[in-house]
Amino acid sequence: MLEQLLSLLGEFVVELISSLGYFGVFLAMAIESACIPLPSEIILPFTGYMVYLGHFDFWTATLAATLGNLFGGIVAYYVGVRGGRPFIQRYGHYFFMKEKELQWTERLFSKHGEITVLVGRMLPIIRTFISLPAGIAKMNAVKMAIYTVLGALPWCMFLIIVGEKLGANWNSLKPLFHRMDIVIGVLILAGIGYFLFKRNRRNRR
Repeated sequence: MLEQLLSLLGEFVVELISSLGYFGVFLAMAIESACIPLPSEIILPFTGYMVYLGHFDFWTATLAATLGNLFGGIVAYYVGVRGGRPFIQRYGHYFFMKEKELQWTERLFSKHGEITVLVGRMLPIIRTFISLPAGIAKMNAVKMAIYTVLGALPWCMFLIIVGEKLGANWNSLKPLFHRMDIVIGVLILAGIGYFLFKRNRRNRR
């Protein structure tokens, strides 16, 4: 089931970028950054493969990907500003966002503050949803945009370079990065569990 899903996502990304070029890169990354889990771990290595073939310029592709991240992040941010948690609780399932994903990012944001937007942009899973709690918390929009670019740029550069170096084997990264997502997801859940355990223990005292 997982392999089929990754295969379908891969085909969609390949078709989108092959048909629309740099705008396809921008659009795919905007979708990924707007809380819709279209994995950048597929988008960016394929973009790197296009650089390897000579169809894309590295810096133009990196710029398109980073601006896509920024655009999608701004959309998610203003959804958080205007709709808040009630909007996500009511409509989140339409774009594959569940309560637990929102809780993960909200806890990280409340614990570590606005720097979470910068760091979160370089982490699988979290990067997809991080702009939403920033909007709910009414973070300064300009600062959110700057942190998004600063976090997205190295992530985009790294995966495009990896895809370029792998060449025709770019899609070998898909199962690897999925396993990374699972590990990070388990660590986040463990952290939340530890936080709840400590709080309950403190309450009992």
